[in-house]
Amino acid sequence: MGEPHFFGIRHLSPAGAFYLREFLSETHPRLVLIEGPSDLNDRLADLVLPETKPPVAILAYTREAPVKTILYPFAVYSPEYQAILWCHETGTECRFMDLPSEVFLSLPQGMANVEKGEEGRSYVYGKLDQQAGTGGHETFWERVMEHTDSVLGYQKGAAEFGARLRELTAGRDADWAETLVREAYMRRQIFEAVRQGFAPEEIAVVTGAYHVEGLKGWRTKEGQDGPMTDAELAALPCIPANHTLMPYSYYRLSTRAGYGAGNKAPAYYELLWEGYCAKEPFLAAYSYLSRIAGWQRTNGNPVSTSETIEAVRLAESLARLSGGRRPALCDLRDAAVTLMGGGSFVAVSLAVADTEIGTRIGELPEGVSKTSIQEDFYRQVKELRLERYRDLTAQELSLDLRENRNVKTERAAFLDLSRSFFLHRLRVLGIGFAKPQAVSQDNATWAEKWIARWTPEAEIELVEAALKGDTVAQAASFAMKEQVEQAGSMGEIAKVIEDSFCCGMEKAVQDATRALQAMAVDAASLEELAETAGRLSAVIRYGTVRRLDPAPLKPILTQIFYRACLIVTGACSCDDQAGRGILEAMESLNRISLAHDFVDGEAWLSALEETAERDDLNTKLSGFAAAVLLERGLFDAERLGKEVSRRLSKGVPADLGAGWFEGLAMKNRYGLIARLSLWQSLDEYLDTLDDEEFKRALVFLRRAFADFSAMEKDGIAENLGEIWGLNGQQVSETVNAAVNEEENKLLESLEDFDFDI
Repeated sequence: MGEPHFFGIRHLSPAGAFYLREFLSETHPRLVLIEGPSDLNDRLADLVLPETKPPVAILAYTREAPVKTILYPFAVYSPEYQAILWCHETGTECRFMDLPSEVFLSLPQGMANVEKGEEGRSYVYGKLDQQAGTGGHETFWERVMEHTDSVLGYQKGAAEFGARLRELTAGRDADWAETLVREAYMRRQIFEAVRQGFAPEEIAVVTGAYHVEGLKGWRTKEGQDGPMTDAELAALPCIPANHTLMPYSYYRLSTRAGYGAGNKAPAYYELLWEGYCAKEPFLAAYSYLSRIAGWQRTNGNPVSTSETIEAVRLAESLARLSGGRRPALCDLRDAAVTLMGGGSFVAVSLAVADTEIGTRIGELPEGVSKTSIQEDFYRQVKELRLERYRDLTAQELSLDLRENRNVKTERAAFLDLSRSFFLHRLRVLGIGFAKPQAVSQDNATWAEKWIARWTPEAEIELVEAALKGDTVAQAASFAMKEQVEQAGSMGEIAKVIEDSFCCGMEKAVQDATRALQAMAVDAASLEELAETAGRLSAVIRYGTVRRLDPAPLKPILTQIFYRACLIVTGACSCDDQAGRGILEAMESLNRISLAHDFVDGEAWLSALEETAERDDLNTKLSGFAAAVLLERGLFDAERLGKEVSRRLSKGVPADLGAGWFEGLAMKNRYGLIARLSLWQSLDEYLDTLDDEEFKRALVFLRRAFADFSAMEKDGIAENLGEIWGLNGQQVSETVNAAVNEEENKLLESLEDFDFDI
């Protein structure tokens, strides 16, 4: 009996893919066994469909949470992919022969380290980097293997490389035990094929070069070098899994994105593949430099034809100096930097990234993705005209949620609203296809802005969401139901209500509303009440544009708002650290009282009055309450004067007086600046303080004026100039002047001022 034909490859090798096809055409095997999970054979037919455009990947994932996933990506220049295509074109039987994905998913480390290694191989590659010089082992591999000129040269070179690497690293890698199990299983697949009637010499085995030596013992019946036994097979751990085909990207294939068996320049390697197919060995070099030049010209950086020609010549010279037959990637990049970037890599860095990594994304025909949620996603992407956003380049998407009255159909009239629902549902599911951006619109009622960018990670997240529902809408509904059940506060449930409105899901709104009503009877902090009320207020104000009735939320908002009014004054009895959250809550409640006439505005104003009057509360919060009343016209000049005199009188501790002024200055600044008497009182108050008290006051006053604009400071300076009998412009220049080093050190020392003296 003969032996199978072993062809060792690198998983992303243009030369390997090209010469493997030639090798298969020369040997005419009846069966081709390929390194890949043996339970994924049902996906082979999808890989060879005319509409399938690499890069694509087979994704295997567990059926139960937490979802674990593993990926098996293919580029057009993957030897495995070309072997599958060759078998399809010639009618040859083809199978994957590695451990099933269900076994890989059950292993502690799984597939992550299969081609990566962590100890032995990393050490050997490090040594090879030192010996190989510029470009390291990647350039060594390219010069020796990717520039090979014959089938036999590649086959023997890969086998020798794998054998020597194995000899130096056997038993020294973190995944060595896994490697032995995998190879025993693959030997079993070879043995089983022979038992099924295939002569050994009729079988071609396509595997990573590292495994060639490990598979040659397929005949052995005893010892670890033989095929896996029935008992060993039965003992393998296993987790039930599903699998699907998904588009992939060159960025994700690149080592920059962390794929261990990838390469650093997938788009460049495609150029190598195209050169082999066109039988033009120098095509990759010419194409690389031409694309760099083209990118530079398109983006406003002129590159002449003569510079491009000289770059080609320089790259060829650099290759000859290194003993290469033709330019490697490092030679081409150096030539581009020298001739097109003026010696600066930064000048050509974007062109290099575009040419070496690229933005290619794979494509699949409709109906190929296996999970129903994937099918639903792609159907909606098409229906909502979002296909052009399925790109690696981030793109801005602006939406107008209002009805478009210039179109004929209702579907077209509310296209942007439907897009918004879809994108928000993806957001709720944690699928990173698009991210919302802030909108500079007064009321933000109808405009939305998103940044859309497709990544393979989004596809994986989509598959993980399959456990929650068969469609995007079902999965989002389930996710929000889980959030409600796990919510520990009213604010968390209010967030779900807000999300439900954004998603256009009325049933989810109703479920979350009932949960909020049940929780609203319990005690809650002012901050929690204000957060909840704020979210409900936003939904009520902007909910109608999403064609959902927010009326059922009004009684709940009324109840929560009233509860907040009852406890706000008591909550203001706190220190400055806690006061930050209280102040934000007060600001939110004030906005709500102004936005809705159905909440108890009188209760809110009454609470503000009490907070502004009392002396036993946090003075900054009392000052803020006074500022709100002043802004709403309920604090006249006479009353303000009395309050200023009381709060900024001699004997009032510096931190209390300055803290009150800080709160007062947070609103209606121009109105305060216009009141000369206020600044007269502040000036007189500061004059009463000794040095230590003045330092204490300065901490608060510095904070109070920190975000005043230059114009506002000018107005204050004019007041002070008038009070002090000085020129207002001179005072303004002093106030707005840059702080010198000595003054800055003095101010920094105030940050550590001891308030317990």
